[in-house]
Amino acid sequence: MKRALLVGGLAAAGIVVVVLATLSLPSVQDALVRRMASRQIQPREELLRYDGMRVVLCGTASPMPHPRRAQACVLVIAGGRFWIVDAGARSSNNVSRWRVPYDKIAGILLTHFHSDHIGDLGEYRLQSWVMGRPQHLEVYGPEGVERVVAGFNEAYALDDGYRFAHHGAEVADPALADLVARPFAVGGLDQAKSQVIVDRDGLRITTFAVDHSPVHPAVGYRFDYAGRSLVISGDTSPTEAVADAARGADVLLHEAQANHMVAIAREVAEESGRPRTAKILADIPRYHTSPTEAAELAGRAGVKLLALYHLTPPPPNALAERIFTRGMDAFSALRWVLADDGMQIDLPRASTEVIVGAIE
Repeated sequence: MKRALLVGGLAAAGIVVVVLATLSLPSVQDALVRRMASRQIQPREELLRYDGMRVVLCGTASPMPHPRRAQACVLVIAGGRFWIVDAGARSSNNVSRWRVPYDKIAGILLTHFHSDHIGDLGEYRLQSWVMGRPQHLEVYGPEGVERVVAGFNEAYALDDGYRFAHHGAEVADPALADLVARPFAVGGLDQAKSQVIVDRDGLRITTFAVDHSPVHPAVGYRFDYAGRSLVISGDTSPTEAVADAARGADVLLHEAQANHMVAIAREVAEESGRPRTAKILADIPRYHTSPTEAAELAGRAGVKLLALYHLTPPPPNALAERIFTRGMDAFSALRWVLADDGMQIDLPRASTEVIVGAIE
C-alpha cells in the first residue's frame, strides 16, 4: 500500500513538473494570451439580441466601500440597444468586463446628481466614443444635468485631444466625443406628474419625482417594452410616487438601507471619537428606504419581483446579507431578491415570466 502511494505521489509530481515546464514555453504562453485576448476583446453581441427586456445590475453598492460591488448602476437592454441608469464609480469596469458592445449604447439616465450616481460618467463617455458610437451620447436627467454634462466634457477635453493625436479620427473623432444633456423639468412632489421622456422603437421611458430631500430634483424611471415593465426607484425615502409608477410592474428595483446596521455603525463612530462619521450616519436614514419599507411598497404595487439594490451598508458576505434583510421573512407572499453586481433579470416577450440569473 505504501509502495502504491509512493508511486502515485511520484507520478503526480512528475505530471506537475511537465505541466510547469510546458507553461514556461513562450509558444504555449503566447497561445494562452491569444485565447484570453479572444475572450476579452470580442463584444458579446448576443447580449443585445434578446427579444424581450433584459436588466443587468452593473452597480449595487452605496458610497460606503465594498471590495467587489460597484456604485449605483443599472443596464437595461431593449430593442438591440442598451441604456445605463446612473453611472456609479467602478460600474463601467463591470460593463467593459462583460464585453457589452459600447457602440450600441442608446443613452444614460441620471436619477440625481449625488457623486455615487455620476462618478463613472466620464468613462462611459470615453469607452463608447473610442468603441465607435455613431452619435453624441445623450444624458437624460432633471434640471441641473446640463452642469454635470458640461463639467465632464471639460474634464475630459485634454484627454480627447491626446487620443485624437495618438489614434486619429478613425478611432477618436473629436466631433463625436462630447456628451449632450437632455434635461427635463421636475416639479415638487405635491405637483409632480409622471412624464414620458423617450418613446421610440417600441420602448417607452417614463420619469417621476421621488423624495430624496434635501436633494431636489430626484427622480425614478419606468421602462415599458414588449409588454414588459421595469421600475427603478433611484434614491428615495418611502414615496407613494414609486408605488404608483410600479403598479402591476414586472420588476421593481428599489434602493435599500439597513437602518438597524447603520445605527450600530453610528454608535461605533461616536464611541471611536469620529463625530463627522457619526453625524453622516445619523442623517442618512431620513432620505433612504429600509428593506421592509421597500417590501411593503412593492406589495401594495403588486409587482412580480422586488430587487433591492443601492445597498447601504453594502453587505460583504452571506451572513451580513442575512442581517441586512432582517424582517423580510414577514413578506412571504412577495418574491424578492437582494441584488448583486452581475445579476441579470430577463423579461421574455409575450410572457409573464421573470427569470433571475447572472450575466457571467
